[in-house]
Parts: sequence; structure tokens; C-alpha cells
Amino acid sequence: MNNINKVTFIGFGLINSSLAQVFKSKSLAKQICAFSRREETRDKITKLNIVDIIYDDVVNSVKNADLIVLGIPVGAMENIISEIASSLKSGAIITDVGSIKKNIMKSILSKLPNDVYFVPGHPIAGTENSGPEAGFAELFKGRWCILTPDKNTSKIALETVKFIWQEAGMQVAIMDAEYHDRVLAITSHIPHLVAFSIVGTVTELEDQLKTEVIKYSAGGFRDFTRIAASDPIMWRDVFLNNSDAVLEMLGRFIEDLTALQKSIRWQDGESLEKLFTKTREIRKSIISEEQD
Repeated sequence: MNNINKVTFIGFGLINSSLAQVFKSKSLAKQICAFSRREETRDKITKLNIVDIIYDDVVNSVKNADLIVLGIPVGAMENIISEIASSLKSGAIITDVGSIKKNIMKSILSKLPNDVYFVPGHPIAGTENSGPEAGFAELFKGRWCILTPDKNTSKIALETVKFIWQEAGMQVAIMDAEYHDRVLAITSHIPHLVAFSIVGTVTELEDQLKTEVIKYSAGGFRDFTRIAASDPIMWRDVFLNNSDAVLEMLGRFIEDLTALQKSIRWQDGESLEKLFTKTREIRKSIISEEQD
């Protein structure tokens, strides 16, 4: 399966930096390349000594590449594909690491030549840190990667991308793109939205109260700040490109929050205890799946 001569990473944040380290440690490609528009990022990549060639021109970066990994905000993917489409070699495989699949598939597939293959991917792994220096090869161990091919996706391309993520230590699942977006709306996007909202509330508090909140932060609030420290451009694009699924799940969340508000107002301890008991079971399930 390892027949990749040249791999190009477009964007070099946490995920692509980590995956490039997997490629290097396991010799998954003869030549590892990276593209970034920012000189500062290219300097950081150079210091890490992960890749063989670093490009400042995206078109040159993909010439003769067998595999291209898009690790950029989903809102930038369509423009990048438009730039590189005519320079891709026949048989090249493109994959991505974004958490939105349906809209990205639409925009990318419509711009690719017929002899270039796109395998949408989403490695569910990460930290609150970003940038090339945040990457580490063990990031993916034991986590899930979801691939969302459609009926026209090349089987060989699919198996190639699946093999790469398995080499990184991930379990791979195949899922419908629209269903993926609904699942991720509740497992990832809504929790981030709630964190952004709660921490955003603190930013609007009067100075003295804000200072005390920060000084005496309990574990729960600290966890929210960790999530809310995630890359703002990436998350802006997530919410804009998965708005239907996010709004659906947000509606359900608001209904449940209203019911919880009512239980507190009416001192309904039985309802509160029942809910909190059910939520503990979810936590136990996550631990049993070794996803904690």
C-alpha cells in the first residue's frame, strides 16, 4: 500500500504537523513536502526538521504529488482547490482533516479533474494548541478517523487514505457525510459553541468580577477556557459551513436547557437527579470505549 513518492501538506497546524511526523517516522513517503503562505510558519517548519521541501507557492507544492493533505480552515479549501486543480498529476489523491464533510465535498469535487481523487477525512484528535510546533506523532493513537466517501470515490484511493490513518494508530470508520456532520454537531461543535458562549460572558463582566472569576476558576470553567482557546478562524468556518446541523442540535440543547431551568426554579430535585444520573452513564460509556 505504501506507494507514495511525494506527499504535500497544505497548511501545517497541529493535525498536519502530527501526521507529517508519522510519515517521517514510518517512512510512508519518499518525499515529504509542506506549503504555507506565511514566512513565520515556514520558519517554524524548518526548525522542526520534519519535511524535505517547504514551499511558498501552492501550485509548485502539488506538482507531481501523489497525495495532498488539506490541513487548512474549511472556508479556505475551495479557493485552494481552484488554484491547484490544473497542476495535479493524474491519479493524485486529495484528502482533508476538517470536521465538516458535506459542504466541503460539494465544493471540492466540482472543481477536480476526473482523474484526481478526493477522499474526505476527519481525524477526531486534537488539543487546544495550534501551529507546527504543537504537533506530535502520538496524537492519533487509539482515536477515531472518519472517512466519508461517496459512491464515486475511488476504492484504491479510499484504501490508501485508510491505510495512512491506521499507520498513525487510528481506528477508521466509514460514514455518510451528512450523518457525520450531524454527529459532530453534538459531539464537538455544540460543546465548542457553549464554551465560546460561557467564556464570552466572562469577557463582558465588570473588571473586578472578571478578575475574581479568573483568579478563582474552578475545574469546570477551566475546561471551558481550554476549549474556547481553540483556533478562532477554524471554528468560525466550522459554524458557517455546518450551520444546518449545528442549528438543529442547538435547538434541542436550548429546549433541554429550558427544561433544566424550570426544574431548578420549581425545586424539582427528582428531575435534576434523574438527569445527572443519566449523564454519568454517558461518561462511563466514553471511558469504556477508551475515548477519555
